[in-house]
Amino acid sequence: MDVEFDEDQRLLQQMVRETVAKSRSLPEDRLWAQYRELGWLEAPPVELAIVLEELGYVADPTPFLASATWFAPLAGRLPEGAGTAVCDGTGRFVLDADRADEVALVTGDGVVVVNGADLAAKRVDVFDPTLHVAHVEAQDLAKGVPDLALMGLAVTAVGSCRRILDLVVEHVKQRVQFGVPIGSFQAVKHKAADMYVAIERARALAYFSALTIAEDDAGRGRAALMAKAAAGECQRVVFAHGLQLFGAMGFTWENEVQVHLKRAKACDLLLGTASVHRKALVA
Repeated sequence: MDVEFDEDQRLLQQMVRETVAKSRSLPEDRLWAQYRELGWLEAPPVELAIVLEELGYVADPTPFLASATWFAPLAGRLPEGAGTAVCDGTGRFVLDADRADEVALVTGDGVVVVNGADLAAKRVDVFDPTLHVAHVEAQDLAKGVPDLALMGLAVTAVGSCRRILDLVVEHVKQRVQFGVPIGSFQAVKHKAADMYVAIERARALAYFSALTIAEDDAGRGRAALMAKAAAGECQRVVFAHGLQLFGAMGFTWENEVQVHLKRAKACDLLLGTASVHRKALVA
């Protein structure tokens, strides 16, 4: 396996980063149309991970994640419009189920694709108001979580955590106490370093998971579990330190950091927390 980005992948990363930076203020429907026109939904696993990391960095509000990594691997195609999947066997807290045009249901008889309008899905309030999550009522549900869905959540969380660290570093350089920036304090440096190490570890495992999926490696299932677990552990470190280093400002809705803290936390909770996937690995 090649664990380094090639030239095309580096160019893709730069292009995606520049595109989302310029268009992040656009309305959600225009963002979604732009992503579809650019063909990002059709990207292979590693390239898709690159896109998802950058979308995580800006807390993307579109149904891209669910369409590309929940619906597509189960249905074997891209959705007609937006898509998602009910794949954990419970039908609870399904990403984008309230606005999906098509939903892939994992049942005892296999995967069944249904029209979103025909499915009883009720949106539930969660701590991230930009996130669409719904409970779905369906019969004969079974568990069949795609490896791509776990990888997608993991690399999205990495993107969110990267943004939190960048905001923290910018803040501690500007915030002054005792006549000096608080970023010069050793305790602050240690927390920032812990955040960076956690992010790089989770990022490496997320891309390793993408590589195993791309090559249909026999260990792709374990790699996906490892990536999701590492991302969950990463967001806990980044959440705790990021919130603390921002002080009381980290609690306010006026501060951008709260958006990314919530998105990182949601990525950990969806389809099982870090502890769930650690237990699955040892089982």
